[in-house]
Amino acid sequence: MFGLLPFSVGPWELVLVLAIVLIIWGPGKLPSVGKSVGKALHEFRRSRDEIDEINEEGQIVEKAGASKKES
Repeated sequence: MFGLLPFSVGPWELVLVLAIVLIIWGPGKLPSVGKSVGKALHEFRRSRDEIDEINEEGQIVEKAGASKKES
């Protein structure tokens, strides 16, 4: 999951971020914050997959057009 980041995120950094989030929003609001972050990540991944699919379809169309021109 963290392989795409330009920097490394270790376990201590994650603990620090979680501690800061806990201090800012408190334990009562933490489940709703987690749910919101989860929904945002899901939407981001879904959009990324749609873009990848559109790009793949475009490459298939380009290849088909190139093969027709060669014939």
